Amino acid sequence: MDNKKVAFYTLGCKLNFSETSTISRQFINKGYDKVEFNEPADIYVINTCSVTENADKRFKTTVKTALKTNPKAFIIAIGCYAQLKPEELADLNGVDLVLGATEKFKITNYINDLSKKEFAEVHSCEIEDVNIYEGSYSVGDRTRAFLKIQDGCDYKCTYCTIPLARGISRSDTLDNVIKNAKEITAKGIKEIVITGINTGDYGKGENGDKKHQHTFLDLVKKLDEIENLARVRISSIEPNLLKNETIEFVSKSNSFVPHFHIPLQSGNDEILGLMKRRYKRDLYTNRVEQIKILMPDAAIGVDVIVGFPGETDEYFMDTFKYLKQLDVAYFHVFTYSERDNTEAVLMDNVVPMAVRNKRSKMLRGLSVKKKRAFYESQIGKQKTVIFEADNKNGFMHGFTENYVKVKTKFNSNLINQEKEVELVEIDEDGDFIINIL
Repeated sequence: MDNKKVAFYTLGCKLNFSETSTISRQFINKGYDKVEFNEPADIYVINTCSVTENADKRFKTTVKTALKTNPKAFIIAIGCYAQLKPEELADLNGVDLVLGATEKFKITNYINDLSKKEFAEVHSCEIEDVNIYEGSYSVGDRTRAFLKIQDGCDYKCTYCTIPLARGISRSDTLDNVIKNAKEITAKGIKEIVITGINTGDYGKGENGDKKHQHTFLDLVKKLDEIENLARVRISSIEPNLLKNETIEFVSKSNSFVPHFHIPLQSGNDEILGLMKRRYKRDLYTNRVEQIKILMPDAAIGVDVIVGFPGETDEYFMDTFKYLKQLDVAYFHVFTYSERDNTEAVLMDNVVPMAVRNKRSKMLRGLSVKKKRAFYESQIGKQKTVIFEADNKNGFMHGFTENYVKVKTKFNSNLINQEKEVELVEIDEDGDFIINIL
């Protein structure tokens, strides 16, 4: 008898990718064959996100795509949207099983009968009861792996549903993170991206105990000792939790790279207050300056939300001008999206959608200019690149330690190799042409 086939689709963040990868290994260990999502499968698992309304819509499209490939397929929804609105997902035509935050890691226990259901089964607990920690990491065709170190969040940002979807802040044990990192390295993967919901809060709830057993810096120091690990990237870290000691250590470390992604959300202190962020603009400026003093070539990425309730034209321009002069490399721009059960939904002074979209366009345009200026500042410099396995029109790509994208003629011998290069010029696609040294 042929093995049953399972396919996976991930919406949302790097953390979701690491969890999907871990769950897929559970299926493989039970004898399932993993196939691509666009291939016929008996089971399709969709790992959902609910940060924006767009992510909700994409789930529905993804279900339709799966059913087009195999109308009899068994469809399972897991992830944040599945925890927040299980009934809404269960009502969607074609969905057979919905699993909440804790249940998703026991997914294979819930699959007994793969016949299509008239009514979807829902298994999800109250978010207050979510306190177990499941370690996970993703390994695939990439030259890098996402390693989960932390889950949940104790912050109460007024626009965010993540604490409702993922529960309290809790951490993997330091020993287990290091064990997973060594497993990844043993597979020949040269770069690890450490990820979590609130990465800098690492150490809280490490052994089911709310006190910090270890700090984020303890973890960084331990990871830096692993042999044959060429690079470690910190995926995203709150500015108030990115301590100067960590920046200092990264600047001198063996494997941590000069690339930081630091959520700002607004460059205006009034709006930061309404968002209940835990810092003011000055602290953000201080972190950026500290990084640039110690690592002048560092790439700094910024998350920013436009159109939050109460964001007047004046407040938006305050953010725009602040970002224009800030020494950063690129932005991820999010258009504010109303989320049920958040404080911001009840706020006055709602910004019209047309204004939100216009502001988003302005900041995206500014981001393109910032990235171009950052790339131009790197012309003629020597960096190291790890090459990826893609072959696009005879070219392959890779990233420098400071997150500059380069291209060269495809050569399978270069895949997953770390090479010294000279950054020569920027081509019409915005990638760097290089000399391999």
